[in-house]
Amino acid sequence: MSQKQKIKELLPAFKKMPSVEVAEVLESLEESSILEVFDRFEPEEQAKVFSHFEITRQLSFFQQISKKRFAPIFENMASDDRCDLYQHMSQEEQAAILPYLSKAAREDVIKLSSYPPETAGGIMSTDFATIQASMSVDSAMAKVRRDSPSKKMIYYVYVVDHRMKMVGFVSLKDLIMASPNQLISEILHDKFVFTTVDEDRELVAKKIEDYDLLAIPVLNQAGQLAGIVTQDDAIEVIRAEHTEDMEKFMGIMSESSENDYIHTSSWLHFKKRVVWIVSLAAVGILSGMIIHKFESTLEALIILALYMPMVADTGGNSGSQAATVIVRALALGQIGPRQWLGIVFKEFKISSMLAVCLGVLAFLKVLFLSWETSIPAEFTLTQLAFVISLALSLQVVSATCIGASLPLAVKRFGGDPAVAASPAITTVVDITGLLIYFTVTILLLGL
Repeated sequence: MSQKQKIKELLPAFKKMPSVEVAEVLESLEESSILEVFDRFEPEEQAKVFSHFEITRQLSFFQQISKKRFAPIFENMASDDRCDLYQHMSQEEQAAILPYLSKAAREDVIKLSSYPPETAGGIMSTDFATIQASMSVDSAMAKVRRDSPSKKMIYYVYVVDHRMKMVGFVSLKDLIMASPNQLISEILHDKFVFTTVDEDRELVAKKIEDYDLLAIPVLNQAGQLAGIVTQDDAIEVIRAEHTEDMEKFMGIMSESSENDYIHTSSWLHFKKRVVWIVSLAAVGILSGMIIHKFESTLEALIILALYMPMVADTGGNSGSQAATVIVRALALGQIGPRQWLGIVFKEFKISSMLAVCLGVLAFLKVLFLSWETSIPAEFTLTQLAFVISLALSLQVVSATCIGASLPLAVKRFGGDPAVAASPAITTVVDITGLLIYFTVTILLLGL
């Protein structure tokens, strides 16, 4: 059965499916097949389905069809989705689509695109309804119908004056429960949470989360209502910020591109990873220099070389674990750099308890695995097991304190604590771990 025949059979089902499910089916098809389906939908439905495509697929679709055919889809997209796509276009592509848009849509997309993408203005939508305090509930409802905001935007109706300065809001419940002749001024909420167009989008998302809002109004410097940021926009921001933090934490350079793994080229993946990996490999030369310096110690006790990876891995795990906990607590606003001493002391106590457990385990492990290993006559296996377990215990404490301190130090100097990447912590901990390992051995065994 050809693809066109399959599409014809699926058309009745598409009409009943949610737009996100239709998008999942259509996204992998060719542009001609997608258009064949789109022709059976109204422009508003086409825009809903298209908005669920990945940004790379949206751009590919836009580039393959005529701009005149694409204009109705683009114009009926939610204002924030439309702006996002517009910002991903090249200047030539932006110039190509603008002549086919209505004046209102053209002005809206240009205005929204002027705000930096990391701000509230860059993620806000202009899809909202406004009324005035002097209106009756009945006339206010009529104006809301004329404004025709989308269903997901209608939970709050914003009350403004004749200059568009926001004075309050009413909820849909307020309007339904009020008498038709009652004035909006009698039911409006004049104490409200808002954000400004230049506020960082992460802070905006946190406000929505903290105050449990469905949407938050965005005001310009004059206090005028410029747009709103909705709960689903906040979720997108939180997800994007989380991805960015995780990439930084794992030593991957963040990119502005929103491509997923499959659609990102191997070259771009290489560029995102190479800087940290090469830099840390260069720093890792210090580990080789330390081993070389204590070469005579290793020659005297070959058994030490057998347990070096165990000490290094345990230290790396402890440091990364502590850093992850601290970065998350910083991101949630639970702690700050000023609490550095208390945080490190707490991690010291935690790591000391971990060190006892891991030290005992390492002691028993050396006795069990190395009971047949040949060692110099002046030493006993019990002595060596104690030295190795003590070094490992000190490494756990040291690595945990380093893992907790690095993100706090970066935050203290105004940086992103996530840049205290896990690979960086592992490299630093490897170096300190080797120093601890050989120092303890030399001091206790007198080598």
